[in-house]
Amino acid sequence: MIALEGMGKVYPRPGGGPVRALKEITLRIEHGEFLAVVGSSGSGKSTLLNVLGLLDRPSEGRYLLDGQDVSKAPSDEQARIRNARIGFVFQAFRLLPWASARENVELPLQYSERAGFDGLAVAALESVGLADRVHHRPAELSGGQQQRVAIARALVNGPDLLLADEPTGNLDTRSALEVMAIFQDLNRAGRTVVLVTHDAQIAAHCRRIARVEQGRVVVDAPNSHPSDAAEALRSLPAVSAAEEER
Repeated sequence: MIALEGMGKVYPRPGGGPVRALKEITLRIEHGEFLAVVGSSGSGKSTLLNVLGLLDRPSEGRYLLDGQDVSKAPSDEQARIRNARIGFVFQAFRLLPWASARENVELPLQYSERAGFDGLAVAALESVGLADRVHHRPAELSGGQQQRVAIARALVNGPDLLLADEPTGNLDTRSALEVMAIFQDLNRAGRTVVLVTHDAQIAAHCRRIARVEQGRVVVDAPNSHPSDAAEALRSLPAVSAAEEER
C-alpha cells in the first residue's frame, strides 16, 4: 500500500543550519497492517506521520501510495486523496466545542465528493459505541468519549488508511484501552492503521513496531503476540455510571 523510498525531510532554521528531521527513510506498509511508530520526543516520528498523511511534503525521495508517487502531486490532488483515503486521529481530539458529536463527525463529509451523507455520521458514532451521545457537545463528554468522536470523524468517509498521532496521550488507562480496542477491531476488519506513540504498552497492542531515532528507522519488526486491548479492559475493576461520565 505504502512505499517510502529514500525519503527525507529538511526544515530551514532561521539564523542557523537546516534541521534534517527525517533521513533516508525506506519503509513499506502493506494493506491491512497495524504499525506502531515509536520513539522519543524529537525523533521524527510525528514528521513521518505528517508525510504519510500528505500534510507535509518530503524534501527528497518518493512516497508511493498504491504505486502512485503522491509526494509530487498538486496540492488539490493531495487534498482529495486525504479526504477520500486517509483518516486522522490526534492526541488533542480537535473537536469544535460549539458543535454536537454528529456535527463534528460530519465535517469531512462536507469536503467530500459524496452526493449526500444522511445517516453516515450517526452510523460512525454507533460504530465506536456512542449512539447515545449523538447530540452531545465536547464539554458534555469525557476525554475517552471525545477521542471516540474523533475516531468516528476519521472513519466517516470510509478511508482505507487510518493515521493516529499519540491518540491515547491524554487518556486514562481505561479510556486508552477502549481506544486501542477500537483500533484493533478496525484493523481486523481490514483497515491499515499507523499509530505514533512513545508508550511501549500502547505499541504492544500493534502487530508491527518500527522505532525511529534521530530521523531514521532503526528497528522494524513484527509483533507476533500483540496484546488484546479488549481482554485487558475486562481485567480492570468495574466502574459506576457516574465514574464513566467523568
